[in-house]
Amino acid sequence: MSDRDPNLLTPAEFVAAGGVDHWRMTSEGVVAVFRTTSLAQGADFLGRIAALPGTGPWMPDVEVRHDAATVRLLHVAEDWFGPSARTVELARGVSAIANEMGLAARPGEVQGFLLIVEALDIPKVMPFWQALLGYVRRPDSPDEDLMDPRGHGPYLWFEQLDAPRDQRNTMHVACWVPPEEAEARVAAALAAGGRVVRDESAPMWWTLADPEGNEADVATAQGRG
Repeated sequence: MSDRDPNLLTPAEFVAAGGVDHWRMTSEGVVAVFRTTSLAQGADFLGRIAALPGTGPWMPDVEVRHDAATVRLLHVAEDWFGPSARTVELARGVSAIANEMGLAARPGEVQGFLLIVEALDIPKVMPFWQALLGYVRRPDSPDEDLMDPRGHGPYLWFEQLDAPRDQRNTMHVACWVPPEEAEARVAAALAAGGRVVRDESAPMWWTLADPEGNEADVATAQGRG
């Protein structure tokens, strides 16, 4: 990574850039949630964001609902799928607009959703899911990630299995949350009847299981560079 473009940032470098307190990393990119009082206010917020310099595909994507606006920033290139220097500038610009409008940021409400398909032969399994869902291969990791070209559905990550499992399906979900919310989310899931399956990779992720053994990860960007 020594020859990596310095404008391309790891999650840790994005946070260290400063002025991005409203934003959290998920599997879908850098995300912020801002509370609004109406759909009209959300539309006004969207219009002001669209006027920022440097906007373009994926930078940003905005979902406006009756009570909140969710803004996602993602630098997409053939060899990169994450934050960049331009992401930082846009994040600061969006936050400045939100502050001017009096919109409260809700970092704790940021959440991402990822489906994980565990397979013995990923090259054999992956085309099925690509065809079924109408997905495309993620540019920077085409051998292990699929994405919705429309930006609506969850990402699929293909995890290598070392040996067959007895279960009918070998698939689980990952819920991406802000790092400061992760331990509380894990504790809540355990209190609701879950158990820890693996936690050696925490705080990047904990793998939990429900009372019948169905697995799910609680994941964060912490520790990912």
